[in-house]
Amino acid sequence: MRLHISEAARRAIVEHGEGGYPNEVCGLLLGSERDAGRIIEATVPVENSFEAGEQFHRFLITPNDMFRAERAARSRELDVLGVYHSHPNAEACPSEYDRDHAAWTAWTYVIVSVREGRAVDLRVWRLREDRSAFDEEPAVHHS
Repeated sequence: MRLHISEAARRAIVEHGEGGYPNEVCGLLLGSERDAGRIIEATVPVENSFEAGEQFHRFLITPNDMFRAERAARSRELDVLGVYHSHPNAEACPSEYDRDHAAWTAWTYVIVSVREGRAVDLRVWRLREDRSAFDEEPAVHHS
């Protein structure tokens, strides 16, 4: 499946990651499935609810945040298709913690690497059906 990320969504992820540095930030991806593939059109930034002392390397999205994102998606006739988060001073690759806590194999997972306050890489991942690992997905950025 081909994945398209709008420039607005990509920019929102990068700005959120840079603004939240040195902590991890997180949010949900809104979009739709079409013949051309999965299209991520918008994001819903979420406050990282993990305990404050661990936010530099962990994130948590609460059920209330999920509900708010579902409402935001519905109001735009979109669906929640995944989650994004940042990796401060680390690669834009999923960690074991990310794999252990990934919610759905059908979701898109976007990770932005933020080093010294600047986003340096953004990569897209999909969790395998057996949950054994993530595979990178090629993404097309469009305006």
